[in-house]
Amino acid sequence: MPIWQDQYKAKVVSLDEALQKIKDNDHIICGLGGSEPRYIMRNLHKIADKVKNVRVVNCLPIESYEYFVNPEYSESFITESWFYSAGLRKAHPQGNVSFVPQHLHLALSKRLVHRKCNILLGIATPPDQHGNMSLSLGVTYEKELIRQADLVILQVNDQLPRTFGDTIISISDVDYVVEHSELPPILPNAVPDEKDLIIGKYIAEMVEDDSTIQLGIGGIPNAVAKELISKKNLGVHTEMFVDGLIDLIEAGVITGHKKTLCPDKIVCTFALGTQRLYDYLNDNPRVLFKNGSWTNDPYVIGRNYKQVSINGTLEVDLGGQCCSESLGPRQFSGTGGNSDTAVGAQISPGGKSIMALQSTAEIRDKGTGEKKLISKIVPMLAAGSVVSLSRNDVDFVVTEYGVAALRGTSVRERVERLTAIAHPDFRSWLLEESEKLMLR
Repeated sequence: MPIWQDQYKAKVVSLDEALQKIKDNDHIICGLGGSEPRYIMRNLHKIADKVKNVRVVNCLPIESYEYFVNPEYSESFITESWFYSAGLRKAHPQGNVSFVPQHLHLALSKRLVHRKCNILLGIATPPDQHGNMSLSLGVTYEKELIRQADLVILQVNDQLPRTFGDTIISISDVDYVVEHSELPPILPNAVPDEKDLIIGKYIAEMVEDDSTIQLGIGGIPNAVAKELISKKNLGVHTEMFVDGLIDLIEAGVITGHKKTLCPDKIVCTFALGTQRLYDYLNDNPRVLFKNGSWTNDPYVIGRNYKQVSINGTLEVDLGGQCCSESLGPRQFSGTGGNSDTAVGAQISPGGKSIMALQSTAEIRDKGTGEKKLISKIVPMLAAGSVVSLSRNDVDFVVTEYGVAALRGTSVRERVERLTAIAHPDFRSWLLEESEKLMLR
């Protein structure tokens, strides 16, 4: 019997035994999104009567766990997050949840300067015949933490896809294993609406053959993927591997043959989507998962030829500032790789940074309760809004009304170009407000 099998058996513990490793004042970091050990996190609140002031750092948690949703546990657990999900947004007003500003490629290194990590909670596949395990759905910061955390506790799940790259670890890298089998989390594939499809066409027209692309998740990225079907020899260097890429791979649009960095490989740092995506990733050496500190480093991204960064945003002001993560001062999501990929694309020879949004949003009037349209291109960002991408780093803004090319333009020109792609009902107002603000 190989030695690793004995090592593995010695490290397998029950859920209760694993939770007992957590002590007062510990600093826990959890895997991102699908790399979060959901079985462990669902039960974390059960030790609330035994611990105090445990700081749990997460990023895009998939579920709304009792330990942060229930204010009863606020003295036991403090939650700090790099990227808010719906559950965190709901829990934030309770006072036991707070946001950690970051650029994804620097998130971990900056956090560890602030506070040492006592425990990493993550996921892995069972060992193969050589004793190697795969971190499966992501290595945004998980692999690097294995080297730096005091304790590494992994939920080993035999239903996870086995992926390659920086994901491969040895059982000797792990302190404790909790075995629990469950399907990976499913993130439904968003269906583009009519406006998304128009935006997707505009963006696809800007993507040249031989480009390397970065896509996010949602209706607009899926619309872009649909419209890229006629392109040739595209490559992928992206933060997140999403379902929309699979159709392009199977159609021969994505080949990676012209990539100047990791040619023929699809590079990402994490994946989240449907079972179809997980089936594609399983035992697929073509997909290369790399640490987020490398994948999202703008200077690494910039080594790709014709890198095209396509990101969504919530609001754009007439100077080009983009708010992609907050509604006024209220945290909605996070910066993630928004700035990383946009800056990297601008460094790339022939690269483009594209910010996309629908021109309007429908909200309910607080006074009358009636629904009304508001413009998402605004004279100034709403008070307290976070500038996720500065006006210095915005190349192109796209709505269903067209493309505003901002690279190298003056503020006066930006006002004119952004107004031209705003909803027609708001264009006169935008021009009037720009004069009051002395923007033109």
